[in-house]
This record gives sequence, C-alpha cells and structure tokens, in this order.
Amino acid sequence: MDLLNTLVDKGLRRELPTREEALAVLATSDDELLNVVAAAGKVRRQWFGRRVKLNYLVNLKSGLCPEDCSYCSQRLGSKAGILKYTWLKPEEASKAAAAGVAGGAKRVCLVASGRGPTDRDVDRVTKTIEAIKEENEGVEVCACLGLLSDGQADRLRSAGADAYNHNLNTSEETYGAITTTHTYADRVETVQQAQAAGLSACSGLIAGMGESDKDLVDVVYALRDLDPDSVPVNFLIPFEGTPLAKEWNLTPQRCLRILAMVRFVCPDVEVRLAGGREVHLRSMQPLALHLVNSIFLGDYLTSEGQAGQADLDMIADAGFEVEGAGTTTLPRHRADALAGGCGSTSAAEPAGCGTQGSSGCGSHAAGGGCGPCGGHGEPVAAGAEEGVPAARTEPNGAARTDLVAVRRRGAGTDLAPNA
Repeated sequence: MDLLNTLVDKGLRRELPTREEALAVLATSDDELLNVVAAAGKVRRQWFGRRVKLNYLVNLKSGLCPEDCSYCSQRLGSKAGILKYTWLKPEEASKAAAAGVAGGAKRVCLVASGRGPTDRDVDRVTKTIEAIKEENEGVEVCACLGLLSDGQADRLRSAGADAYNHNLNTSEETYGAITTTHTYADRVETVQQAQAAGLSACSGLIAGMGESDKDLVDVVYALRDLDPDSVPVNFLIPFEGTPLAKEWNLTPQRCLRILAMVRFVCPDVEVRLAGGREVHLRSMQPLALHLVNSIFLGDYLTSEGQAGQADLDMIADAGFEVEGAGTTTLPRHRADALAGGCGSTSAAEPAGCGTQGSSGCGSHAAGGGCGPCGGHGEPVAAGAEEGVPAARTEPNGAARTDLVAVRRRGAGTDLAPNA
C-alpha cells in the first residue's frame, strides 16, 4: 500500500503523518492488518530494535478518590470491590518494588489515588523513592500522584524520581463527558510542570471509551505536541456497574490498528502496552510487541494481569528481548535532549515526538487529575465474588467471563505479587 510505504518513510525520518493518514490506518481492513503491523514494526525496530522495556506498578494508596473519572474503580462513589488502603510505608513500597525488579522490571511506577498530593504526601513519596533507589541500584522510578502544585515536581526530581506520569486519556473535545471534577487543561499543565522540573514525561490514552476515530487521532496528536518520552496505551475494560459499562468497542484487530497509529505518529517514543491488553488482545498480544517497545509486568492497580513469567515467556517466544538496566531506552537524540533539558534540541530537527522542540518544556498554558500510570483501575461488577472476573455481555448478547480479576495480592496485602 502506498499509505504504508509513506508512513514508514515518515516514521524513519521522524516526520509527522497527516491526520488523514492517521485516520486511514484506523480505517484499514482486517485483510490489511498484517501489512499494517509489519509496516509499523519497521519503524519500531528502527528506533528500539527488538528490546522490550518492563515496568512494574506499585499502588501506594488505593481507592477513595474524590475525582469522578468514569473509567476508574477508585472514583468518587465507586462500589467496586477493590482493595482500599491508605499510604504504604516506604519499606513496604520498596519490598513491593523489589518483586518487580526481580522479575526484570527496569522502571517502577509509584501510583496513588486522589486529586493530587499534599506537600505531606510528597514528603512520603520522596522517602519511598529514596528507599527504592537505595535497595535497587539502577532502577528508574516514575511517580503518578495526580495534579501537581507549584514546586512539587522539583521536589520529586530532587528526591531521585526519573519520570512523572499523567495521562491525557482522551481528546479535549470529549474529555468533559468522561470526567467533570477536573479539566483536560489541568492534565496538560501537570505534564508540563513535570517537564519543566527535568522529569521525563509519561502521558498516554485510554481507548475504547466510546470515542470516535477522530478523537483517537486528536489525543495522539495532542500527545505528539506535548512531547512525552513515554506514551502508555490503555484499553478500557467496561465492567458492569460503572458509567462506561456498556462501552465494549474493541477487538484484537482494532487494538493493533490503534497501536500502529500511535507508533506512526510518535515513532521514536516509548510506546507502552498497558491496562486491558490481556482482555482485548488476548492471543494477539505477541503481535503487539512489533508495535510497542514497553509493557507492564504482572498486575495493574486494581486488576490482575497475566503472570509475570507468562509475560517473559511471551517476549522470548516472539523473538524479542527484555531491555537491561544498563541500556538507554530512548534513542540517542531523545535521551540527549532529556539530559540537556529545555532547548537542547537542534533547530534543524523536526518538532514533535522526536524532540523537545514542538511543545517545549512548559510552553503551553494549561493542566492534571489522577490518571493512573498504565493500568486504569478497572472496576468490577457489583456483586462479583472476590478474585472472580465479572461477566459481561458481548454485542451479540453472549455473556463473557474472561475478564481480568480484581487484584487481591501484592502491595497492600499479605500475599505475594504476580511479578
């Protein structure tokens, strides 16, 4: 296809596709799917070879969030039977992180529910970061705490945090239909505060919430402009009893097309396969490794992923390799730009996801919310038994029972994690 040849050429040059080209990727047929994956795979291998970065989530504080994000089991008024606990102690969090690192995780993502941290909360997290760094040499730490106030990103950076996650989740046009307690602009501002403090920005999306192809392209182009180093792609799990319970819009093929579109628009960025991959991609997960270069290992915030060893086996069987701690994830031009801070990129380089030049560091006005790092806290159906996946109904009326179970192990419990 001329479209795919054009997109590969642009991806190898870090040139932005047109919106029409991005929409055309989402509109390709199932007969064309393997060609789409192969084309996007060429771009992925150009910038990341066959390496797969492993990330591990530690939920520092679970449930009882005052925000009303429609996709989240920790939202205001949630009846989901998730684990609920207040802040883990630094030594507890460090122990949980060590399980992920032992499984091969290069980055530990520290997540806490809530609108945003108080200064006292930041003190807690800085102690946790220090404890994790002391026990796990070379590990990267990403914080995901919600909306940041002035100076908090700098304090996290000073404590040793490497990155900050805050997802845009969906397009600006549809954001108000998903969340009302904060704005899309709030989220943008928090990402920019992290960038201005010298933290590597991590910001992504959730697909499958009833959005249109245009919405998906809009949010990915907004991310390209914002220029995070990492873009997690989550797939909604619409359990009954939540505002999005009726939104079951994804197939494995649809997920692969979305991932390919993200790769073409952000060719040299760490694209991470995140929450919902096991449910929506199912046996097609290995194909997704040709599009992404990063995944979460084991469980998510409030739901179970597949066993950590199964993730490792999948990577090896598909012909990929786990990225070691001594390897720089990002291509050299991005790593150099991050190390140099704002304005370090050559003016001759293309703007957008290849540089810090398009959005710059803090060049937009705007802001936050409690966007989880990767796993979006999938709610369980009312009345579901603990540890048992809730049933859902397919569009044809057939019940499904293969949803991810609510998480009952790892951080905040006495049971060993699934890492």
